[in-house]
Amino acid sequence: MKNLFLLDPSITYLNHGSYGACPVSVFNDYQGWQKKLEQQPVQFITKHLWRHLEEARKELGGFLNCNGDDILLFPNPTTAINNVIENLNLNKGDEVLMTQHEYGALVRAWSRSSKKNHFAIVQQPVNIPVNSKKNFIKQFLAGITVNTKVLFISQITSQTGLIFPVKEICEYARKRGIITIVDGAHVPGHINLNISNLDCDFYTGTCHKWLCAPKGSSFLYVKKSLQDSIKPQIMSWGEEGDDPGPSQFQMDFQWQGTKDMSSFLSIPSAIHFIESNNWKENHKLSKELILEVSDDLKNLFGTDPLFKSEDWVGQMVSHPLPLNVPENLKEILWEKFLIEVPIFEWKKQKYIRVSAHFYNGKNDMKTLLNALKIIF
Repeated sequence: MKNLFLLDPSITYLNHGSYGACPVSVFNDYQGWQKKLEQQPVQFITKHLWRHLEEARKELGGFLNCNGDDILLFPNPTTAINNVIENLNLNKGDEVLMTQHEYGALVRAWSRSSKKNHFAIVQQPVNIPVNSKKNFIKQFLAGITVNTKVLFISQITSQTGLIFPVKEICEYARKRGIITIVDGAHVPGHINLNISNLDCDFYTGTCHKWLCAPKGSSFLYVKKSLQDSIKPQIMSWGEEGDDPGPSQFQMDFQWQGTKDMSSFLSIPSAIHFIESNNWKENHKLSKELILEVSDDLKNLFGTDPLFKSEDWVGQMVSHPLPLNVPENLKEILWEKFLIEVPIFEWKKQKYIRVSAHFYNGKNDMKTLLNALKIIF
């Protein structure tokens, strides 16, 4: 599988979770769209682009189990969620409930809006290590008050690499009339996703991470009943432009000024790649690697994992490092061993986060562990 990707074969790449990695076939398709654009920019953008975007949305919707017309294409979840935040009309006294595990950039976005509009952000703590789904849900929902208007939660967390039970949380919120926004940046192509069954109000995810599409390809799902109430932060031509729709919702968001949309048009190619390479079997094998390396890190460092059972993790694990960790561990692993893996601090504790995807095998994990044994 390594030969199917553009990654430098001399490095040990254990960081798919940050920016993904694009296969050769998908990248070629991406460049093919760029060439079509440059061969006749006017005709391509004004006449042909919209049909291709609709086809991409339709195929993505089929993969995500939702209607493609309910999907907006965004370069990343950060941009998508910022658009949602600006459309919520939260006011003084309102509360937004989230866990302490949410992505830092989006916590900043919520914080900026809360200062501007005087609503409160509640980061509900949940006990680590996570054990039962029932306990997690109970702890998180304990943060709901009469003022809670929005639940914002990751389905797979970025820093801690945990899979949260968002379906049950969305069901509870729906009965209480609370808006649900799910950050699924790490979900598509990683674990099964059925947005229709999830029945959340908003869902954002990347295509350029585990789905292996080109960088800058992500989406925002908006429940149909809410589409009339959401408007873009960047107002462009809309219905007065060349975009034929199929809805005002799409026309408002789809064109926000000239840009290369080739990454969006390559999404079907990425879906074809992971499906033709049996991504569900890959998930099983990659998860086995991750569980093995989690045990190895526990034995090496004497630190406990963030979870009690394998249900909480997929193809990515964050493991706490010991107190004697070198400050420049990430640089040492890269400069001396050519290993790309994130080292970071979360809640005053340092972690290493290991990812496994199509191109990773036991030798990659062995290379990491051998390097860590030398360093420590």
